[in-house]
Amino acid sequence: MRVTQGMLSGNMMRNLMNSQNQLGKYMDQLNTGKKISKPSDDPVIAMKGIGYRTQVVQVEQYKRNVGEINNWMDNSDAALDETTKALQRMRELTIKASSSTNDKDELASIREEVEQLEEHIIDLANTNVNGKYIFNGSNTKDRPVKPDGKVEGASEDNKDVVIEVGNGTKIKANVPPGTVFTQELFDNIEALKDALDDTGDRSDLDKSIEDLDDRINDTIDARADLGARMNRMELVESRLDEQGVLAKKTMSENEDIDFAEAITNLITQESLHRAALSAGSRIIQPSLIDFLR
Repeated sequence: MRVTQGMLSGNMMRNLMNSQNQLGKYMDQLNTGKKISKPSDDPVIAMKGIGYRTQVVQVEQYKRNVGEINNWMDNSDAALDETTKALQRMRELTIKASSSTNDKDELASIREEVEQLEEHIIDLANTNVNGKYIFNGSNTKDRPVKPDGKVEGASEDNKDVVIEVGNGTKIKANVPPGTVFTQELFDNIEALKDALDDTGDRSDLDKSIEDLDDRINDTIDARADLGARMNRMELVESRLDEQGVLAKKTMSENEDIDFAEAITNLITQESLHRAALSAGSRIIQPSLIDFLR
């Protein structure tokens, strides 16, 4: 086969263009820090990158969910702690009232403090966080207890607040309705106030002490259950932190370049390109047209 000057020129230009494209590829990698700039550069890396990015986004969403659960639990724990203190103070006042040395004025003073403690417990039952009542289950728009101590009736939709913190892992964020702030609790407080009004017969005060003990135990049990879930959340949060680091590391290994390697490739390709230009200028000899100019 006869090799013409045109064939030499065409091959040289094609090779130079390929070399220039390769040079541009390495420059793009250094500018962006990524191995590819479009899926067609390497479909395998692109497909894996989609999967890794999805995993990173999921982990970040789970961490936001964990933050929301921690917010619910922290506020619930603080409210239960205050409730326990209020009930214990009521018990102390009831024991004080059961003494026969109290006169009518002293009992009235005790009753007034019990009323204030009751209002405080109602406020705690109606704890609102970011516009949501946290002690009314999934019915977060309505307050669970009225100002008069009447507990709102639980509807069929008033369920626990369950939030997903992992693939198939869900955790209850709330203290279930009807666990602490029950109608029985406020009925017991009303019975205590009635007993304090009856200055002649104080036998009902002993019953109020027993009732308060039961309500205090209910609050302690609810707080213990909440504490166990809070401990679990610490483990879940730690695991999500590890998963986030690993997911980002895997995504980086798939997409990000090794800068030292990329710089070496660029310098090498630049030298090859210059050598190709130099060799091409020698291969292509002047033609008759060059002498006719």
